[in-house]
Amino acid sequence: MFKNIPTTAIVSALALFCVSATASAKIDLKLEGEVIQGGMVVGMTSPGNAVSLDDNSLKVSSHGLFALGFSRDDDKTHHLVIRNGSGETLSQYLTPAKREYNIQRIEGIDKKIMSPSADALKRIKSDGIKIRAARAMASDNIDFAHGFKAPHTGRITGVYGSQRVYNGVPKNPHFGLDYAGPKGTAVKSPAAGVITLWQPDMFYSGGTLIIDHGHGITSTFLHLSASKVQVGDKVLQGQPIAEIGSTGRSTGPHLDWRVNWHNVRLDPALVLTIPNFHTFKVKTKKSTE
Repeated sequence: MFKNIPTTAIVSALALFCVSATASAKIDLKLEGEVIQGGMVVGMTSPGNAVSLDDNSLKVSSHGLFALGFSRDDDKTHHLVIRNGSGETLSQYLTPAKREYNIQRIEGIDKKIMSPSADALKRIKSDGIKIRAARAMASDNIDFAHGFKAPHTGRITGVYGSQRVYNGVPKNPHFGLDYAGPKGTAVKSPAAGVITLWQPDMFYSGGTLIIDHGHGITSTFLHLSASKVQVGDKVLQGQPIAEIGSTGRSTGPHLDWRVNWHNVRLDPALVLTIPNFHTFKVKTKKSTE
């Protein structure tokens, strides 16, 4: 657990339990994942306990499982609270460790290339509405807690967090993990889930497919040439779901895999390190109240 995590992350994730020496009740809690910018955390507590992050209630499964995550530039300290049926609580403060990202500066780009037409902007807006709707379902599935596997075995050509600055104007960071591969190569589901979106021709991302893994955790696959599934299909981990392509704004055949917790963009490389919840060993801590 917490292998290769910066010291600050370990302190944030483990040492900052607010435990009262006089409290008699005990509350179970286990967290897996890196408390770091772009990180995903899977938690497990006793069934029936309520969980909140910064006073916002989190979905908790009948097994006591829940998920949360941190954005690319998150530098805030977050307050995690576990509350049992008696109203007693356990608090933990999570401060994501900071990361450095690759920034590439490019000058002399034609402004026409940098400014989409009015028609293109309409398409971009429509695409965004569809994607947000597909990611907003937040089902009760707990497929996110069974561990993830890479959707493709090709060479990694792009990483999370990198960013280009054109003519002094920062563009959106890259939020995915890019895999090189020939057109038509199979893309496999990194975890089980339900298909919530398939669009063959979005403006930027081309063939775009989204899988709901439960509790706001989704996988998005971009630039696909074809889909092997339909919206509403239940897919298994490792099942072929699509084919690599170069659709949308792409310079060549590749897979761009992205992971979200609701609207928070996570680093897929970190998601791959979280184990199946069946291996979790829940620790008991005294409540703070």
